[in-house]
Formats: sequence, structure tokens, C-alpha cells
Amino acid sequence: MKITVVGAGNVGATCADVLAYREIANEVVLVDIKEGFAEGKALDIWQKSPINLYDTRTIGVTNDYTKTAGSDVVVITSGLPRKPGMTRDDLIETNAGIVKTVTENVIKHSPEAIIIIVSNPLDVMTYQAHLISKKSRNKVMGMAGILDTARYRAFLAEALDVSPKDIQAVLMGGHGDTMVPLPRYTTVGGIPVTELIDEDSLNKIVERTKVGGGELVKLMGTSAWYAPGSAAAQMAEAIVRDQKRVFPVCVKLEGEYGIDNCYLGVPVILGKNGIEKIIELDLSKDEMELLKTSEKHVREVMEVLDKLN
Repeated sequence: MKITVVGAGNVGATCADVLAYREIANEVVLVDIKEGFAEGKALDIWQKSPINLYDTRTIGVTNDYTKTAGSDVVVITSGLPRKPGMTRDDLIETNAGIVKTVTENVIKHSPEAIIIIVSNPLDVMTYQAHLISKKSRNKVMGMAGILDTARYRAFLAEALDVSPKDIQAVLMGGHGDTMVPLPRYTTVGGIPVTELIDEDSLNKIVERTKVGGGELVKLMGTSAWYAPGSAAAQMAEAIVRDQKRVFPVCVKLEGEYGIDNCYLGVPVILGKNGIEKIIELDLSKDEMELLKTSEKHVREVMEVLDKLN
């Protein structure tokens, strides 16, 4: 198995490191436009293989997509990171151009590859990659829901003083302030979370989750990378190992939840064919209204991209 990660910055390098350490593929190719950058990151990852005991080969290249040929999965992390005061939507014009160029190069050399988008604004960059690649919707997806649920679960684990391993949760909608956490589908060791925490405390965690990315930007002056990189690697693993994992993933909806031609995070089954199935939950009226609000915001940014294109 061969996986390419485009963008050797913090997120891409973390993703490549996790892929190598977990031996998810035989070969991981790291690509960047900065001379020597990907080569150095890949070499560093390879040099710790005797320490951490893995044999996945990591190769770095500068803008040479011929080395990515035959990739089974391609993770695209390229683009400018957020800075303090910026929203994800502020990045659209610059990152749309980057994602377009990268996607064209990817499909030229790996026409059968499944594409995972991490670049922001996530939902609309997934739309861009889908437009450029002309692939079926099950082969182009965005990583957002796994990251958002991870933040939500981490905050809950801290508040409840339990292991995050025992917390399961679902979030839907766009990757940003209009995401839709679903406490009704959140459990701790099989116990509904509403039986373990009061409503006010749970609502505060939900609100913190919605701005989880922004919290890190304020603290560090740039976007997060450990959790996003690990989340993208987890998606790639589910695909190449045909694990049939249930994850919230950004995908083009075609009538599901009464929404058509919009890219939103919903629970899916991930396997060797990419998105094997979209799961439709029976949402309450209030939950559906939140999802519709998220849809409205994503459509507005999609329209900005349409005008740019």
C-alpha cells in the first residue's frame, strides 16, 4: 500500500509520522513545494524507525508528483494555516488555488486514489477537490468530524475524569462554529452522557468544541497539527485496511437529511472503497434546524468558490 501526503508542514508531517509509526502503508510519500522540506521531514521520520520499530519507508520530494504515482490514498494538507483573527473562510481564495493545482497533479499520477482533504476551509476545499477530480463522491472526502469529535470527547473526559477511550460521540455539519454536536448520541462506556453531567456543563463543553480550533490558534498563533494529522491518518487507515469504521466525514450530500449538493459532515462507514455508506440518523426537529443552519453557512462559502472558479 502507498499513501501520499501533500504538504509537509505541521499537519502533513504529523500525518506522515502516524502513518509510518502505525505501519499503515508500505510507503509514505511526503510532498511539498519548499525545496528540501519534505525530504528532511521524511528522512527524520525514517531515521526513528529503528527506535520505534517500524519499517514503513518514508520518502520526501519537492513538487515531484511522479514519485506519488500509484498511491492508494492521498491526503491533502496544503494551504495557508490560520493566524489569529482569521476565520477559516478568510483562507478560501488562496487555498482554493492550491487545492486545485494539487488535485490536478494527484489525479494525473494516481487516478484511482481516494482523496482526503484537510486544507481549510475544509468543507469548501472538499467541494473544490471534488470539482477538479471529477471523482465519485465516495472517493473525495474531508477530515473534520473525527477532529471535532476528538476535541469534544477530550473535553468530556477531562470534565468527567474518565478515559477518553470510553467516550463515543457524533458531530455533524460544517467544520467551524456551526458544527452540530449531538449529546443525545454521546455515551461513556455505553452510558448516555446526560446521566453523568448536568445540562449547563455539557452545553459549555459543546460551545468550547465549536471554537476548539480557534482556541488553539489564539494560544499558539497558528492552527493545530497533532490532532488533525492523527485524524487524517486514522481515516487513511480505515480505508487501506478496509476496517469499515464509522466516522463523521465531510461528503457531498445528495438528498440525505433532505440536503442536496452540499458538503457537510455526517456519519459514514469508511472502507476500501472510501465512503461505503452514508448513515442517516433520525434527527429531532431542533437538531435538524441546527444542521440546516450549518448547511446555509457552508453554501454561502461554496458560492464564493463558485464565483472564484
